[in-house]
Amino acid sequence: MTNKMAEKIQVFDIEGKKAREIEMPEFFSAKIREDIVAKTLEAKKSMQPYSPSPVAGKQHSASGKLVRRRHVWKSGYGKGMSRVPRKAHSRKGSQFNWTAAEVSSVRGGRRAHPPKVISMINVKRINKKELKIAMISALSATANKKEIMGRYESITDKDITRVPFIVESKLVSLKTKDLISSLKKILGEGLFEKIEKKRSVRAGKGKMRGRKYKTNAGLLLVTGEKEEVKTSLVESKKAKNLGVVDLARGGLGRVTVYTENAVKELQKNLGGKND
Repeated sequence: MTNKMAEKIQVFDIEGKKAREIEMPEFFSAKIREDIVAKTLEAKKSMQPYSPSPVAGKQHSASGKLVRRRHVWKSGYGKGMSRVPRKAHSRKGSQFNWTAAEVSSVRGGRRAHPPKVISMINVKRINKKELKIAMISALSATANKKEIMGRYESITDKDITRVPFIVESKLVSLKTKDLISSLKKILGEGLFEKIEKKRSVRAGKGKMRGRKYKTNAGLLLVTGEKEEVKTSLVESKKAKNLGVVDLARGGLGRVTVYTENAVKELQKNLGGKND
């Protein structure tokens, strides 16, 4: 336990060179609980509920099925009509100009089995202790070479020389061009190209259905509370708002760069290792 506490990690400057060393936080070397992370991601799933109007196809004057008895006014007896609800457009005495309504098999009728809002509401929950373990596991995976290579097929052992990636807070004050250039120096040219955020046109019919483009997750930059990133080319998240979904969406081991302030805030929020 003493050796783990004494372990040091490098903090890089904006030129990608070693600036100094800090003590490695416990969450970067914690045990990775993939089962609890998977459970947390399942509980965090969300979907925009959608459905037709509850009264769609029922806004008419049809009054249920027709009676089949003789000598009854407004009866369907002897008229050779199916037993479906009908609305009357006009009548002459006891003769009606009827049109079928409401049922799913007729024009203007309701849908037979429409999408239901209740089926799209995620009612799963996660315990606070499990959520903390999942968060620590997700952070630990970002500092684990094996997990990173398992997530990205194109990344090899040669691409990753040092993890986790911690950089001085001066990085966030750079302009977009300089920021990207600095990240390439910190991560390495080869690694940055493989995890760079890219957008491509979808191959199938989905591109005609409102989902033309596909985007990868790309690099994640975790910043401190008072640090602001001025570009959208890199996904950024403040340490206080960082969640398991950000770190483990698509699998554990997302390539993540932390600012020094972000690491301090995470240490403060998570405390010691949760056994």
